[in-house]
Amino acid sequence: MGLGVRWTLHGDGRTPAPGAVVRPDERLSWPRTIGLGAQHVVAMFGASFVAPVLMGLDPNLAIMMSGVATVIFLLATKGRVPSYLGCSLSFVGVAAAIRATGGTSATVTGAVLVVGAALFVAGLAVQRFGARIIHAAMPPIVTGAVVMLIGFNLAPVTAATYWPQDQWTALLVMLFTGLAVVCLRGFWSRVAIFLGLLFGYGVSWLFDRVFGKIHSVTGAGEATDHWRLDLSGVGRADWIGLPSFHAPHFEWSAILVALPVVIALIAENAGHVKAVGEMTGDNLDDKLGTAIAADGAASVLSTAVGGPPNTTYSENIGVMAATRVYSTAAYWAAAGFALLFGVCPKFGAVVAAIPGGVLGGITVILYGMIGLLGAQIWINAKVDLRNPLNLVPAAAGLIIGIGGVTLKFTDDFRLSGIALGTIVVITGYHVLRALAPAHMKEQEPLLDEGTSSYDDSGDEGGDGGESAEGAQRAKS
Repeated sequence: MGLGVRWTLHGDGRTPAPGAVVRPDERLSWPRTIGLGAQHVVAMFGASFVAPVLMGLDPNLAIMMSGVATVIFLLATKGRVPSYLGCSLSFVGVAAAIRATGGTSATVTGAVLVVGAALFVAGLAVQRFGARIIHAAMPPIVTGAVVMLIGFNLAPVTAATYWPQDQWTALLVMLFTGLAVVCLRGFWSRVAIFLGLLFGYGVSWLFDRVFGKIHSVTGAGEATDHWRLDLSGVGRADWIGLPSFHAPHFEWSAILVALPVVIALIAENAGHVKAVGEMTGDNLDDKLGTAIAADGAASVLSTAVGGPPNTTYSENIGVMAATRVYSTAAYWAAAGFALLFGVCPKFGAVVAAIPGGVLGGITVILYGMIGLLGAQIWINAKVDLRNPLNLVPAAAGLIIGIGGVTLKFTDDFRLSGIALGTIVVITGYHVLRALAPAHMKEQEPLLDEGTSSYDDSGDEGGDGGESAEGAQRAKS
């Protein structure tokens, strides 16, 4: 397929044949393909366009660089891994932590650029040594815990920053979005965040007409009388123009806060490649390292000009599964739409005008979903939390990461929150594993018919080992 920019027409070009899928190297008619590209942009709108706003970055530049990142990814994987790369929500907590200590947008993008470089190197390592090195360094107990603390670390941002700006709008948006996720079907369920944003805009506009200005804190933290929905910036914005570029700035303290997100990004990419491979019937294991490296390279390029980092989007997997169309041509079309949006400042002004109360309702669900993805990693891998080897490092790291525990080394250097929690989980697990008795490393159920094999004080070949061995035979 070369660089993955040539496609054969699938069937009559209208719909997939019964029981068939439109493969990555196939396409439907161009009008349908372009329409599917627009559908992919809408599917990732809610999360990908909200993320740069939450990070304090230019939404126009974010959407433009997501288009560029998608092109890089498609070329690197030679059209075998259909994917759209959008702004990663995993970095929202990082941006909040960096800004809380006085960091600027340049500091945020500088720290994230280093993460992109680390992701690129990780991808090359996976390409050279295979995916087994990921599991060895970051087993599911570690990956799940880090993803979980990244999501739940954001809870104070919603509680202290967005929700107080308009609590009733936030509550209505939260309820509407939750209902949309659960009650709607197909494509509409997958764009529930987007629908929640539209609903929030409508509610804010209506409340302004009915109740007038609201007296509450703004994004700047000051309590004033203001309109919930202020579209004055939209009227002043041009229809065509370049986004705001800026160079990154590097600070060690910010970099250490951001680096743990590498783990989440590797997990996201690995899950995406695996899911696409299962849906298309292709074995894409040989493309995992390439996909990770491409994501890293795209993130480096984006942050180098002041944009946010990027990652693969599960929303787009849902669209592919619903339509049975895995054509990379649709993603080229989506990238084209993103580039067009990027040079429309008026569009960016609309995104930047999202009311704080609306973000409060959206982020309650969104941040929680990020955290619970970590729990899903544990469930899928059948992680046994009754085993102290798993339980202790995860428990300690989560409390440190979510609670914002700080470890002060000097007046100018300290570790806290996400960075410290991640270090505790990773180093704690590997150190404890090196010291733990053999029967704990088997990762068998801690309890066997009401008796804990790990509580046995005898030798490792005693009842505990036999119990574990019996459990293994029973599974077989």
